[in-house]
Amino acid sequence: MQGKVSICGVNTAKLKVLKNDEIEALLRRTKEGDKQAREELIAGNLRLVLSVIQKFVGRGENVDDLFQVGCIGLIKAIDNFNIDLNVRFSTYGVPMIVGEIRRYLRDNSAIRVSRSMRDTAYKVLQAKEKLMAKNQKEPTVDEIAKELDIKREDVVFALDAILDPVSLYEPVYSDGGDTICVMDQVKDSKNTDENWLEHIALKEAISRLPERERHILNLRFFEGKTQMEVSGEVGISQAQVSRLEKSAINQIRKSF
Repeated sequence: MQGKVSICGVNTAKLKVLKNDEIEALLRRTKEGDKQAREELIAGNLRLVLSVIQKFVGRGENVDDLFQVGCIGLIKAIDNFNIDLNVRFSTYGVPMIVGEIRRYLRDNSAIRVSRSMRDTAYKVLQAKEKLMAKNQKEPTVDEIAKELDIKREDVVFALDAILDPVSLYEPVYSDGGDTICVMDQVKDSKNTDENWLEHIALKEAISRLPERERHILNLRFFEGKTQMEVSGEVGISQAQVSRLEKSAINQIRKSF
């Protein structure tokens, strides 16, 4: 099933889902020291953790580990949530879960960041969590910079330095047959007719293609448009653009 996450020892199909009024009631009981309510609140929001970790699946990390780390973020969100503010728990909980998973991935990353940049990044993340706990919403870069009394650029650079790298072949969309990857979303500004067509004798092969395929290749590689831009101009879906583009390239390869 598309988007399904399997957790060892957990029947995800039977996880309980709480209604908003139930969550509010359990949060109030939890703040009063009711441990049973806290346990029910954790169990009732495990689906929230599952929905978050789906975006991190496929990076080579163990799904069970991501789930456990996500649960830590959930518990932190429950313990730090301010029930006096008119904010839904999921609005506060999701960024907390995401932050905990990203911290875990960053600490286990093979890419090394300088010590000073890492220290700044940790301070930025701590300030971010502090502001979230205070305002129950995602803080802006300017708010974080003001909290730490550092330049806005330093906040941006620190956060960029600890971002997880994304493969060009990582899928971003699938309609069941055609999968669109990150590289399909990247605009090509270098493969002009001088760099692509003149250096590789393709004119004859391209001339044998149907008119629509030639038009798509022209928009993609000569004008440097993304598949989304091409789909809007041609009047077909991005998945169809991707399929026709790959088919045309395969026909050209066969011609050689």
